[in-house]
Amino acid sequence: MISILRRSLLVLLAALPLIGNAVAAPSAHELVQDTTSRLLSDLAANKEKYKQSPSAFYEALNGIVGPVVDADGISRSIMTVKYSRKATPAQMARFQENFKRSLMQFYGNALLEYNNQGITVSPAKDESGDRTSVDMQVKGNNGSIYPVSYTLERINGEWKVRNVIINGINIGKLFRDQFADAMQRNGNDLDKTIDGWAGEVAKAKEVTEGAAQKTGNE
Repeated sequence: MISILRRSLLVLLAALPLIGNAVAAPSAHELVQDTTSRLLSDLAANKEKYKQSPSAFYEALNGIVGPVVDADGISRSIMTVKYSRKATPAQMARFQENFKRSLMQFYGNALLEYNNQGITVSPAKDESGDRTSVDMQVKGNNGSIYPVSYTLERINGEWKVRNVIINGINIGKLFRDQFADAMQRNGNDLDKTIDGWAGEVAKAKEVTEGAAQKTGNE
């Protein structure tokens, strides 16, 4: 009897990975739509608290958005091969952490000003390859519509966000250009550039807000 139970347990353990794989990973479109819905629901329920404590919002935002973002891939893309191959594992880890924190603040500050004007996710596109995009339209306080496009890549069978284009501004390219510029200004001091990355993201926020204001005035 014991041997039968042991064999049954081994069969069950062997089958667990297959059972896990049987649950299909969400499509890129479902991932963006679900993440957006969860984020807006959390914001609606806790907005006043988050206004009093933005750090609590950044933490909640990281818990919802963080898992769907390929932070490692984006970090290396921003650094480019030129600098990432010179970085130590510790430097890469620090930059990735600084990048994630500043990215949550970048999005968080904008979301705290969002008053449920309206977000529409466009129909799904072809997802047969390992790269696709999901588009949405965000309605601003002034009634203007701002297009947003997320680029996603399939990594180990799951879709992850690799880039975002906001109102025509390619955020990945903007960050890459700012990283290269910061390296030049800092005399190619990688540590100094990594530690000052929050300031570079603040500049990116000014660029995107300027573009949004221009759209709203047109």
